[in-house]
Amino acid sequence: MSDNVLGDFLRARRSGLRPEDIGMASYGVRRVAGLRREEVAVLAGVNVDYYTRLEQGRERHPSPQVLDALSRALHLDTDAGAHLYRLAGTTPIHGPVPQRDAVSPALRQLMDGYPHTPAFVLSRTLDILATNALADALFAPFDPADNLARMTFLDPAGRDFYTRWDWTAQVTVANLRQAAGFEPDNPRLDALVGTLSEQSSAFAALWQAHNVRGKTQEAKRLNHPEVGPLTLTYQAFDVRDAPGQQLVIYHAEPGSPDAEALSLLGAIDATRRQTVRDPHP
Repeated sequence: MSDNVLGDFLRARRSGLRPEDIGMASYGVRRVAGLRREEVAVLAGVNVDYYTRLEQGRERHPSPQVLDALSRALHLDTDAGAHLYRLAGTTPIHGPVPQRDAVSPALRQLMDGYPHTPAFVLSRTLDILATNALADALFAPFDPADNLARMTFLDPAGRDFYTRWDWTAQVTVANLRQAAGFEPDNPRLDALVGTLSEQSSAFAALWQAHNVRGKTQEAKRLNHPEVGPLTLTYQAFDVRDAPGQQLVIYHAEPGSPDAEALSLLGAIDATRRQTVRDPHP
């Protein structure tokens, strides 16, 4: 990863904005896509030389007032604005908190208490740390079901499983960008981004866009080879005693075809597990 993460982010977001997107008149021949540095500086009310130093990495600690102005000038949403603050090192933190990969027995027991809906625990780098039985069945097309980013971009099952693959790919990379803001020196993140960039040109292009996005509650549209199409909503919960972990629970509308398909998937999985335990009943 670059050692000028703040400048890279500003430059990428600037290049993604056109004058007409923000009601600004365009003039002259533009050598690069997006806004010019001087246009961003005017919109933010800062000196153009100062803004240039920010992009080039010669100035790395803008004030909160400057960050607010840049957020408005670049039309950053809540997630992207918070990411900008973290890159500038101005968020109130109490030193780096190590991310835990071990899932507590109590959390595993809680997940197993949801037998009719998939539940799993994710790390910030989208590693799947623990699953309940129905989540195992849901992710069965992947080999292995180990990391949502790897599964999306490198596993052959990904493009069939995620029916809106392009959208899933964008959101997945934006989630990893948010992780980079929390832990820019995370060796696991560096290794994952390196592998995905080398093996997937689609990932490499999306990574360079510097889009940032946290978990939302948008519906997941999936296609499972055993039960067909599934539309599931979900909730994501931060695990208080394990910073960086999230408990994700998928949900189907009660009485809907999606709920029936999930129930069928659970029955198929239960039969398969029973056969493995007792092959000669």
